[in-house]
Amino acid sequence: MKIILLFGAGKSATVLINFILEKAPKMDWKLVVADADLALANQKLAGQPCGHAVALDVTNEDERKLLVAGADLVISLLPPHLHILVAKDCLSYQKHLFTASYLDKEVEQLQSEIERKGLLFLYEMGLDPGIDHMSAMAALDRIKGKGGKIQSFISHCGGLVSPQSDNNPWHYKISWNPANVVAAGKQGALYKQENTIVDLPYEKVFENTPTVSILNTENLAWYPNRNSIPYISLYQIEEAQTFIRTTLRHVDFINGWKKLIKLGLTLDYPVNTYSTQNPAEVIGQILSANGKQEIFQNWLETDSVFAAQIKALGLLGGSNPLKKMQYSPATLLQELLEQKLKMNDGDQDRIIMQHEIIYTQNEKIFKLISALVLDGKNATETAMAKTVGLPLAISATLFLENKINLTGLYRPVAPIFYQLILPALEKEGIYFEEKVIPLLTL
Repeated sequence: MKIILLFGAGKSATVLINFILEKAPKMDWKLVVADADLALANQKLAGQPCGHAVALDVTNEDERKLLVAGADLVISLLPPHLHILVAKDCLSYQKHLFTASYLDKEVEQLQSEIERKGLLFLYEMGLDPGIDHMSAMAALDRIKGKGGKIQSFISHCGGLVSPQSDNNPWHYKISWNPANVVAAGKQGALYKQENTIVDLPYEKVFENTPTVSILNTENLAWYPNRNSIPYISLYQIEEAQTFIRTTLRHVDFINGWKKLIKLGLTLDYPVNTYSTQNPAEVIGQILSANGKQEIFQNWLETDSVFAAQIKALGLLGGSNPLKKMQYSPATLLQELLEQKLKMNDGDQDRIIMQHEIIYTQNEKIFKLISALVLDGKNATETAMAKTVGLPLAISATLFLENKINLTGLYRPVAPIFYQLILPALEKEGIYFEEKVIPLLTL
């Protein structure tokens, strides 16, 4: 029997768990789900005989190592800063590791040891990063295979709300880690545009947000996502004059979020203790302390959309009491987002990913648009959970079936990944539609 150990039973785990459990009896697999919330892990396993839930504080070294030692393959859906704990355990006990999170420098330093021990550590096997890598490389390799030269590559991705469930002025609901929503853009942004490296601090990331027409659907705003530069060499398109990875949001969301940033409501400091649990009063104290009360009132009076957004967050009164007494602006905002922009049971989220590739071929210039639009079923079976969880589940399945025979530290940019996993995703309803537009004859 093969033991698959999954760390984390949160929002992104649902579809992954169901996919593996469906195959487990035939393949003689057992899925162990370890989470701080035992009830949640048991809920996700739904009494399936091939599943086993374990309560775990992942910082408990002895208990964590015991679980890793007993596994054949480890999958981590933990918060990014905790992956290194699991990675080092996997090295110690010679276990393979798959995760949807970004590859970081700490793990890169382990590369030689991973290779020496003949292990496969597969990072960035989710949605973004993950499906974006595989779909982009499939398109880029196809273009280059026909003699095309890449001029521009822009990749958009966003976790949004489906139009039928869009009923708030933010045009957004929480379908993934709310802390990451609040932290968006805090690392700044670095990208290449018309052969110029653009380096934006956090305060500028949301300032000039253009819109993009999504194939067969709506126009959305985008902002640059983190550091795009390393992906130029990863995708082997150093000749590209423009290379940008972006995050998609509704225009109204971007406009409102810019104001929250300017008001200091996304900051991690200061952390203060408040004598009231009334959100409106706490926000008032925060704005008075940082000198932003006057500009806040002015925006409420002159921007009706922003006023509606602030009301929707419960900051004009009528909100539930806060859960704690001590907050930073960011943790307060996160609690309000979780409370006011949560997905109700019947709500559907939407995932949109679109690559825009401009290339030359046979003395002509073309633009390829490759777009994925996927709606979730409900608040549990979300498009986010499907697109993050299924790439991990499918790659784990292929690996355990000896169809992925690689060792070392990888991201899914090699042909074997998109050749095997994209067709499997298409069978699950995750697929791209493409359109090629002639632009110019040289």
